[in-house]
Amino acid sequence: MLTGHGTFVDDVVRPGMLHACFVRSPLARARITGIDVSEALAVEGVHAVFTAEDLNPGVHEPWYSLAGRDVPDSPRPPLAEDEVRFVGDPVALVVAADRYLAEDAAELVVVDYEPLPPVVDYVTARESAELVFPQFARNVLGELGGRPTTELAPVFDQAPWSVRETVYQQAYAPVPIETRGLVAEWSAAGGELTIWAATQSPHEVRLFCSRLLGLPEHRIRVVMRDTGGGFGQKAVVQREDMCVMLAALKVPAALKWIEDRRENLLAAGQSRHEHGDVRMAFDADGRILAASIDYVQDVGAYPVPWPVGPSMAVGMFFPGPYRVPEGTFSITSVFSNTVGRTAYRGPWQFESVARELMLDVAARRMGMDPVELRRRNLLRRDELPYTNPVGVPYGDISPLETFEQALGMLDYEAFRKEQERARGEGRFLGVGTCTYVEPTTAGMGVHGTEGATIRIEPSGKVNVYVSGGSTGNSLETTVVQLTADALGVDIADVHTIQGDTAITPFGGGTGGSRSGSMTAGAVAETAAVLRERIAAIAAHRLEAAAEDIELVDGHARVRGVPGAGLSLAEIAAIAYLQPESLPPGMPAGLEASGRYRAESMIILANATHLCTCEVDVTTGRVTLLRYIVSEDCGPMINPSVVEGQIAGGTVQGIGGALYEHLAYDADGNPVTGTFMDYLLPTAAEVPIIEYGHVETPGPGPGGYKGVGEGGAIGAPPAVINAVADALAPFGVHITRLPLTPESIVTLVRRARESRAAEPGTVPR
Repeated sequence: MLTGHGTFVDDVVRPGMLHACFVRSPLARARITGIDVSEALAVEGVHAVFTAEDLNPGVHEPWYSLAGRDVPDSPRPPLAEDEVRFVGDPVALVVAADRYLAEDAAELVVVDYEPLPPVVDYVTARESAELVFPQFARNVLGELGGRPTTELAPVFDQAPWSVRETVYQQAYAPVPIETRGLVAEWSAAGGELTIWAATQSPHEVRLFCSRLLGLPEHRIRVVMRDTGGGFGQKAVVQREDMCVMLAALKVPAALKWIEDRRENLLAAGQSRHEHGDVRMAFDADGRILAASIDYVQDVGAYPVPWPVGPSMAVGMFFPGPYRVPEGTFSITSVFSNTVGRTAYRGPWQFESVARELMLDVAARRMGMDPVELRRRNLLRRDELPYTNPVGVPYGDISPLETFEQALGMLDYEAFRKEQERARGEGRFLGVGTCTYVEPTTAGMGVHGTEGATIRIEPSGKVNVYVSGGSTGNSLETTVVQLTADALGVDIADVHTIQGDTAITPFGGGTGGSRSGSMTAGAVAETAAVLRERIAAIAAHRLEAAAEDIELVDGHARVRGVPGAGLSLAEIAAIAYLQPESLPPGMPAGLEASGRYRAESMIILANATHLCTCEVDVTTGRVTLLRYIVSEDCGPMINPSVVEGQIAGGTVQGIGGALYEHLAYDADGNPVTGTFMDYLLPTAAEVPIIEYGHVETPGPGPGGYKGVGEGGAIGAPPAVINAVADALAPFGVHITRLPLTPESIVTLVRRARESRAAEPGTVPR
């Protein structure tokens, strides 16, 4: 990859390939009164300019397998029809001989707009007279909820301690290294469509395309080679992908669309834009009595996939890994005239942000160390199984154990002493934690099963075929390891083929921290068939009992009889080339396919993140000093892969807490359209991440649990709480993100002003 030898979508070149560029709306909301494409079509090298009337009638059924056909979803036209609904809304598609021509011609397409008042602020959208979609009253896509909050009112009213805050999180985005893109090539003679895609889910792309175009699945092939990051943004087909699929049937050669970075920030989707009215009640000793959250999320104009169902996880996991006797939630999804919401690594992450911030707020009000408050409430492994107050069963996790391990790695008491010395010198250090429980491997719907095919070649070498390709999560490595272990062969003798729907078994792809445990199950199911067959062939040839055969180091040996055995290559040669020598009734060859079905609805993982920082109260700069993660994802298939996944998510979470903001002005214009404005953490801002591991096997194959999303969940609360702890002497109160230098300076100034009448209480 680093030397340029990967095959990303932009590396795909087809004979006579054409290139696509979108004409996008410059207005957040407007009526389209006319489109003139004549000047663009007159440019030499321009093959076509498609508008909604050209492409949209070709749509059959644009729904996602994850959500299902019948959810009350927002409309999803490939190109904007009568109205544009956000800045960047695709209005026309220009097809030309190269990207440069397509971009130039796109500038020549004249679109007449009649501006309309946009709904920009999702917080007030429910009271707006304007509607993003006329069929959705109050701009509400959907609402969900638990028991009525009024039932808990007596608990909050009578509790010795009760805290309530509204916590706001800004919009930010996955920002993968490789932007979105695909190449679609239609063969009219064979009636076949081949798609090369930057995706997390090649089989879902195939399913969606089949529904979209009304083509049978076996006429569609999706190929995923290398994908430079997905993080949820590439989990499902978006409107631009739909346009390219539809247009591919109308042009004479393969059609390529590659999104540039400006388009990615403009139109690929936003995440995390949300707030919650959070309440927590405690007894006199700091033990939690009740917790509730009224959660509202901005879904933009065209969310993908349907965001209402997944948002339920915010309410389900808001109690976190704590003893919470009473709890409830409400969830509201609200439209706005901004880019649509997409999934992003731990889409339910706000539950941890809100809960962990509130625990620190409560601890300070009670005059208690936030660590001590958590110690009194965290679940221990010996208390499991446990069901949280909204009905989620917990098992096979270790919240208090990871918490204590992280504190031990820091030497928490020593840090508090260092912090006290630093404050005496006018320096402000802080420490923050976040302990969470994470749902992984959701065993439902398209994600509920996973397949594998293993073929032992006549040479004895092994090929393993699985559905999803790697988006940077090292599936190439883990699948090879799992297969080598399952068959007792050298890892160097195993190769994997992934991401090609023509030759790999169906699977749900990468998402929901499912890949490790689900592929482990699929490989185990398939390898078991081959192990039995290998043992039978060896036993037949060696005149031994099959149960006495063991597979070790690429050989089938008779247990307890040194020197009695056959190599896998010898067994494969018998299976393929000497079928007459096989045991009676055994089929020739050594290949098998298997499918694993998840054994439980979800597998839970957990972790504690701990961050220390120094805040310069004059400039607002936050310097991260140490970052510690204690993770329990069960046995690790490959520790380097696990730690790489934690690191990637953690850095994204740090970015969300301190730097990233997909911001809009009051008219709905995006103001962070480049990396000059949309800030990302670099190696200079991120400390070395220290890892601790607690191992609690889960209920699935091998005891493995997911690990892909946890870093992005745990990092923001840990960083925010560290900053709040550093600024605690000022009485600073953090309820809005991100924590930019400007916002920190403002918080400190306001705190000083509000406490100016109390001499000696505010540090200079």
